[in-house]
Amino acid sequence: MRYGITAKLFFALFATCMLVVITMQWGVRVSFEHGFIHYIKRSNTQRISLLGNALVEQYALHGSWEFLHNNQRLVYQLLRSFEQSAEESRDLPPHGWRTQIWVLDNRQRKLVGPPCPPPAEGPRYAIRADGQIVGWLVSTPIERLTRNADITFDTQQRRTSWLIVALAALLAATVAWFTARGLLAPVKRLIIATHRLAAGDFSARVPESSRDELGRLAPDFNLLAMTLEKNQATRWAFMADVSHELRTPLAVLRGELEALQDGVRRAGPESLSSLLGEVALLTKLVADLHQLSLSDSGALSYRKARLDLVPLLERSLEGFADRFQLKNIALSQQLPPSVTVFGDAERLSQLFHNVLENSLRYTDEGGQLRVVGDVDDGRLSLRFFDSAPGVEPHQLPHIFERFYRTEVSRNRASGGSGLGLAICHNIVVAHGGQISAADSPLGGLQITLELPLDHRPVTVYD
Repeated sequence: MRYGITAKLFFALFATCMLVVITMQWGVRVSFEHGFIHYIKRSNTQRISLLGNALVEQYALHGSWEFLHNNQRLVYQLLRSFEQSAEESRDLPPHGWRTQIWVLDNRQRKLVGPPCPPPAEGPRYAIRADGQIVGWLVSTPIERLTRNADITFDTQQRRTSWLIVALAALLAATVAWFTARGLLAPVKRLIIATHRLAAGDFSARVPESSRDELGRLAPDFNLLAMTLEKNQATRWAFMADVSHELRTPLAVLRGELEALQDGVRRAGPESLSSLLGEVALLTKLVADLHQLSLSDSGALSYRKARLDLVPLLERSLEGFADRFQLKNIALSQQLPPSVTVFGDAERLSQLFHNVLENSLRYTDEGGQLRVVGDVDDGRLSLRFFDSAPGVEPHQLPHIFERFYRTEVSRNRASGGSGLGLAICHNIVVAHGGQISAADSPLGGLQITLELPLDHRPVTVYD
């Protein structure tokens, strides 16, 4: 039979409580018996000493033991007189714990005492008069007293102690049960939610009921469930976007090929150019998907070195200058003379290429693009300002999501694959920087790149 964690915790708490209770009961019992025996021994010694002194006085008064022969009442009167005296009886044991006493003469003959013979192992006290032993006082041993003399009192004490143990066990079981249930209630909720999560229900959540270690598991679990739910939604959206992006060029290719096959169109430079254009779009889409998958998984290779970023950015601007000029877009720059960073020149060039490509595609003809660089507090801030058209405020947080394009028509001619800025985000993060989007003062979009500086010796990029 397998026990759950609630039963195991209950038995552990209950066993611990019972061990403590039984140990305390045993310790109290032993301490009581030993302490009380010691108290009786000390008090009995005092009583015998007082009785011996009184008998010495009586012996000196009468000159012999004739006055005491079979006079048990005299001994009781002497003992009672000790108990009635406050000064002499303050250390005597309570009534009912008295020892049996025998008075013997100097020849060991019984003068007074119980009918039974005096115990051989009992303590003996000599009665001296004028320097000579004239008699003996013999008492029962204390150890025998604790076992036989008052068995009723001992039984009552044992019964009371075991009753206390039973009540303590009941209380321990109640406390252990409620403690186990209370401590494991959050665990049970986590188990139920985990089963739902494992079954594919990513909407499972756990209420946050406490602030202890178990309670702090709830927000972590909820964050995990939320992340899985978001990843699932992203995966579905990604599959839908990929299928959409691939369907359009494939449909065009199929239409062109069927037209050629049916003789509707003749194979010529124009038809071949159209086919090559769609193949080029497919090739670029597949390459972007490959780059994005590598950057998402961290497998994108980076060969970082200390380099001056300004010449690298200027080369990228020069490479786009002709294309911006063909679209009649004014290109201006305001950069510091030199900025040292620790990065991969090839990946940073790809970053600048994607940002410039995005501005080229989304900026209307006759517009402008301004690139401004500033160094502040150990970081380089590069801002790309382009002119109209702008971006709606609700679209800005989604700029760097894969396949996201701001135009509703999703026109491939102007929108591209929708993966360039997502790749830019991964490259910037891999370099310890940040990338953000905002409204441009020129009426378009502002892309801001922030990269940490490196103050060590520079590796000049050629």
